[in-house]
Amino acid sequence: MNRIDDAGSREVKTVASHRLERVVGVPGAVMLGLGSILGTGIFVSISIAAGIAGDDLVLAVVAAAVVAAFNGLSSAQLAAAHPVSGGTYEYGYRLLSPALGFTAGWMFLCAKSASAATAALGAAGYLLPLLGVDDDVHRVVVAVVSVVASTALVGSGARRSNGANAVIVTLTLGALLAFIIAGLANASFGMSHGVAPRGSGGNFLHATALMFVAYTGYGRIATLGEEVREPRRSIPRAIVVTLVTTAALYAAVAFVATGAVGAEGLAAQTSNGAAPLEAVARGFGVPGLVLVVSVGAVTAMLGVLLNLILGLSRVVLAMARRADAPEIFARVHAKRSSPVAAVWLIGALVTALAATGSVKTTWSFSAFTVLIYYAITNLAALRLPASARRYPRWISVAGLACCLGLAFWVELRVWGVGLILVAVGLGWHWLRRGRSVDIP
Repeated sequence: MNRIDDAGSREVKTVASHRLERVVGVPGAVMLGLGSILGTGIFVSISIAAGIAGDDLVLAVVAAAVVAAFNGLSSAQLAAAHPVSGGTYEYGYRLLSPALGFTAGWMFLCAKSASAATAALGAAGYLLPLLGVDDDVHRVVVAVVSVVASTALVGSGARRSNGANAVIVTLTLGALLAFIIAGLANASFGMSHGVAPRGSGGNFLHATALMFVAYTGYGRIATLGEEVREPRRSIPRAIVVTLVTTAALYAAVAFVATGAVGAEGLAAQTSNGAAPLEAVARGFGVPGLVLVVSVGAVTAMLGVLLNLILGLSRVVLAMARRADAPEIFARVHAKRSSPVAAVWLIGALVTALAATGSVKTTWSFSAFTVLIYYAITNLAALRLPASARRYPRWISVAGLACCLGLAFWVELRVWGVGLILVAVGLGWHWLRRGRSVDIP
């Protein structure tokens, strides 16, 4: 049957053919979070941030983790109170306004589609050198093939994609631990590497914004609220465990990598290709380490790609249920328990972005849009009634301030395009819904 949503704006379809199964427990949710975070951010974007922050890279990684913690706790209590697919798109509708809810969903699609494309390109960047091939054309071809294969896997159903994700995360953790241990034993800490000087405050905030995006895979847990068992208990626990684990790994990798080649050397690896940690590992001289890191990076970024397509398709599903997208994308395949049409829509979008071939462009673009998304998340958390609140209000206030503050430290052209996209999205929303774009 259909029901009217809390905001009373439109029917949200929950007929049997639109429902998803609750098949994910706490361990599975943590694996989904780790699979969404431990990928592009740690294997590729950390070197982009190094070129901006210089010697302050580790501090930027830690600062980004603090910002992610504020946002993660806001997401956790929202997901516990409203355990449905769609994440902040749904929270915005229920607690703020249709316009802000739509803006959150639209920004999520823009941001994470770009992140997914970055993951596909990064996976290709680590894989091709192992095969003795390393040029832009082959990198794009492999990235596109990766997107198509991941899309097909996600479309086959949540159980199968969750199993693949668990294997991927295990391989990734093993590779990162090997890199950290080898780096601690071989890096020349405290020696001069010709590192970049400490950046300005603006550079530090820019780098923090880029690294914050690397942590935001925990949002996949919230967007899968309709598929998690005992969501009010499981989702907050999974988000906290995921954030603590990834923050420790990110800080350790940043420390080891800059200790080995310096911030300037690490940053140069992104310009030379899309496999910076592979280049750092090569300098350790440990037999087999380059292969381990490269394989771990490939599996990690394929895991991120898989989880992003999964989470993005659920946001499209939620938007279609509210008529913000065509109704066909609200259909869930009866046997696969998967919104197949929504999955393939996302696959097509990510493929188009991966065809650009630039990891810097796709990652920088995702920074602004994801910060707007989480600003709305925190705003929605502030509207939760006292009975549904799990954490003090100041956490959401801090998260909101950090997101709005960091959003405009990215490159001018990036946030300019981001603002245009916000306007385009609201224009579409207005065409489909009339005057519901008024923001209270």
